[in-house]
Amino acid sequence: MTANFKGVFVTGTDTEIGKTFVSTALASAARQLGWKVGVMKPVASGAHRTPEGLRNEDALALMAAAGETDYSLVNPYCFEPPISPHLAAADSGVEIDVSRVVELARSRATKCDLLVVEGAGGWRAPLGPGRSIADLALALGLPVVLVVGLRLGCLNHAALGAEAIRSSGSTFAGWIGNQIDPAMTRGEDNVSTLASLLGAPPLAVFPFGADEKACLALGRQVIDRLMVNYENSPAARK
Repeated sequence: MTANFKGVFVTGTDTEIGKTFVSTALASAARQLGWKVGVMKPVASGAHRTPEGLRNEDALALMAAAGETDYSLVNPYCFEPPISPHLAAADSGVEIDVSRVVELARSRATKCDLLVVEGAGGWRAPLGPGRSIADLALALGLPVVLVVGLRLGCLNHAALGAEAIRSSGSTFAGWIGNQIDPAMTRGEDNVSTLASLLGAPPLAVFPFGADEKACLALGRQVIDRLMVNYENSPAARK
């Protein structure tokens, strides 16, 4: 692992398209390699009440994959209703402070080999007035991986997402296909079209219902390809 490749920001073409599924696969694969892994779901809406406070299932899944135990380090902004984070924050009288998340993430990155940060919703999901997931990712400065939910309509969503990531100034590190519709017709043709539209082959394609062994293998594949991409990038030569 190169010394400067410290983390990745995982976003998606929409909500419920497999960001957590992919992020946990990355964390589990890295941990299997013997790396110290940190995970973050900085903002989450849709949580249940526990004696310890609100808990979000995606954040808990990330923690389990990475072997983390301190919830406050993983999910600093957690809201109960399953609505857009900017609405949940406003209803709670909370302002999502991007600088606070950045400070926490940078502190965590110094203590681990890989930091996997999962966004909320899609790339332009709002966090508050004038702030979105895109602003958070840019402030974090991590390379961005786009998870594409493979279903009808994904070509347009993926092309727009990749274009937005690149135009934001963030590093587009690649894309991952996640088969969320097992009945999707012409699946391989759609993946080929996505490769052409996005300018690169997928880092991996996760099949529908992939088991733990398959997810670990695909997670390792993604890590290997991200490292190669990083080592060939201008950032690695600075």
